[in-house]
Amino acid sequence: MSGFFGATSTTDEVLAGVDLKGKRVLVTGVSAGLGVETARVLAARGAQVVGTARDLAKARAATEVVRAGAANGGSLDIVELDLASLASVRACADALIADGRPFDVVIANAGVMAAPFGRTADGFETQFGTNHLGHFVLVNRIAPLVKSGGRVVIVASSGHRMAPFSLEDLNFESKTYEPWAAYAQSKTANILFAVELDRRLQERGIRATALHPGGINTELGRHLEPDMIEGMIAQINAALAAEGKPPFQWKTIPQGAATSVWAGFVAPADVVGGRYCENCHVSEVTDAEISPISEGVRSYALDPETARALWAKSEGMVGERF
Repeated sequence: MSGFFGATSTTDEVLAGVDLKGKRVLVTGVSAGLGVETARVLAARGAQVVGTARDLAKARAATEVVRAGAANGGSLDIVELDLASLASVRACADALIADGRPFDVVIANAGVMAAPFGRTADGFETQFGTNHLGHFVLVNRIAPLVKSGGRVVIVASSGHRMAPFSLEDLNFESKTYEPWAAYAQSKTANILFAVELDRRLQERGIRATALHPGGINTELGRHLEPDMIEGMIAQINAALAAEGKPPFQWKTIPQGAATSVWAGFVAPADVVGGRYCENCHVSEVTDAEISPISEGVRSYALDPETARALWAKSEGMVGERF
């Protein structure tokens, strides 16, 4: 079943005939885009979804469609979480632990992209602190709630290929800040986190995976000027034309969220565990020069030694051992 899907598959197609009644799922970032769509399709098939958001009012308005379409016992609860504040992350995790109800799947979906230079509440570079460290603390703190046989799905990006990864100066304290390099660093960290998390949780029967949702025009691009986006697409289209390929097309939001639900509920656990997925399949490792929209994951993003080193570095940065 898992081999019949691809780049244009939608969430509804991927989960056609899948009954999620009784499943409980945590989805971070349900105030827009992929998070809302992920929550919608899960609740429509009976899952009890817990969504997180920094702006609760915005999330409640955005998820009216989720509640309206919930069926077969499906539901949505929204809890407050600001991934750019470890105090907020820990408070959210503590509340979930105190509640005590287990999760079948955790989907770490929230994030920021190409943000101007800034610091989180704890002094970390915004993109690394939000995309990686916030999820690192949240997922590790609630890991005891994940059922045996469960999964952790971490939304990364092909953007990890934009810059090589180094454990040095993760906060851009000495090197010059470049938004895309910082984004690439945070997305590589997402993948490496999944690799080491998968290794650590396998003994409990839990698998972790990372994925690229595809190019989708969502609020994630709010820091990009329209002419910048147009310029990027023009470059991509020129490269595609040279290869005799058709022009670039954005994925729809249901197509973009499809790989998240495929990796969480449809793909065999042993196939996706510790791997990087895109277009509803596991991606091949390549270090060759490829276009921005080509498939492929860099070997440095799946390197187990780097993954262990990043884990230790992350523990030191957040002041917590897992």
